[in-house]
Amino acid sequence: MTPLPEPPPHRPNTAFRRLRGQLSPAEFAASVRRAAREIGEQVSCDARYIGRVESGAIRCPNYAYERVFRHMFPGRTLNDLGFASRESVRGHGARGPAGPPAPAPLPVPGPRPGLEPSGHRGGGIVDIFEESELLRRAFMAGGAVAAAVAAAPRVGAPSRRSGRRVGEAEAAAVEEAVRRIRVLDDRHGADPLYAHTAKPLSAAYALLDAGGYSRSVAERLFAGAGELAISVGWLAHDSGRLPDARSHYAEALATARVSGDAALEAHAFCNTAFLARDAGRPREAVRAAQAAQRVAERLASPRLLSLLALREAGGLAGLTDRGGCERALLRARTLFGRGPCDADPEWMSFFGEAELEGLEAQCWSALGEWKRAVEHARRAVSLQNPHFTRNIALFTTELATDLVAGGAPDAAAAAAVRALSLLEQVKSSRIRRMLDDTARILRPYGRDETVADFLARHEAAAARPEPAARTGPV
Repeated sequence: MTPLPEPPPHRPNTAFRRLRGQLSPAEFAASVRRAAREIGEQVSCDARYIGRVESGAIRCPNYAYERVFRHMFPGRTLNDLGFASRESVRGHGARGPAGPPAPAPLPVPGPRPGLEPSGHRGGGIVDIFEESELLRRAFMAGGAVAAAVAAAPRVGAPSRRSGRRVGEAEAAAVEEAVRRIRVLDDRHGADPLYAHTAKPLSAAYALLDAGGYSRSVAERLFAGAGELAISVGWLAHDSGRLPDARSHYAEALATARVSGDAALEAHAFCNTAFLARDAGRPREAVRAAQAAQRVAERLASPRLLSLLALREAGGLAGLTDRGGCERALLRARTLFGRGPCDADPEWMSFFGEAELEGLEAQCWSALGEWKRAVEHARRAVSLQNPHFTRNIALFTTELATDLVAGGAPDAAAAAAVRALSLLEQVKSSRIRRMLDDTARILRPYGRDETVADFLARHEAAAARPEPAARTGPV
């Protein structure tokens, strides 16, 4: 194999550096997060992100960051902010003299009735399969990443045949793959994505086996590979492949232990607790959540500890330990009230007030407290950021379930119709099964006009064949 040429060095973004002025990178990152909240965006900007922008490692921000930067600096274009155009960092344009290979920014599509089943565009919006191809191209942009896949006949085979040193570009490609998966999942759910993630995950661990990288790159590769394993595990979880999810979370936990990464370890335990609860193992959920809290105490993030307390509360509710659950919920709300901080992990961008309400609703539902469950589920739906389409569908489905259990079948059917319409945009086997259960419980009330309408819609949706996913190489 002919060795790939070394990418040109990063070109520093001096324009962006001037905009930061006298603020430290951490202070400027805090101002970015404040600006995001003003316009309803959720970005987990930190000093490292600002450093990567100023060094030129990030040649063009994703759409969420672009909206925030335009809000902060009205009237300025991406070029005025020192960034390359979006077109120039896609495809072959990313390999030109303007800078090193870099992952293309993720397009975040707007609302639409459904997903086109083929590769054409509808209204100028890229469909889910084209977005998955962008994920593949972005991850493969680093030369050593491509070489790792090409040289690896099995998972974990090293990329020594590439003839080049693994460096910043490859670490950035792994990190960007994680970000892309998370945003696509928020929009579309796990079902269309899971099949597209096997090779990127294998390649990430192949990079770790390649060796020859600096200590700073090693830290980023371990963290990135572990986070990628968690993201793929979550896609397995949400698409109903629970044994696969358990395996991926265990892989992430092992990566965290080997590298001594407390943040990654806390994340792996957090998702393990969530999976255990959904799999009907509440005692394991409690143990995993408590283990995560012990690790997270070192990370100085009240919001992370709040989420982990909610994971513990979910397990305790499954054990019908009402007192323990209430104490965990109180602790979660107290910690949440301390607000966000620079130590909050990037993956927690989904965890806002809506998620807090939704997870509490799940606890009250598990305890059979339907009125309180409905109250919190309603708030979860109303407070959710429109970007998190999958979570809106989830909480609307849970609201329907709580309403029918609480003796309000007509209101439950109305909520279920809204959830069903959202599932035209979101492909999540987990949510679909929940809605199937709601339909089953509602069938005895089929004489009610609203219930009958939902049942007819649900039956028609179940009879429609799913679009065939393209499963080309990733």
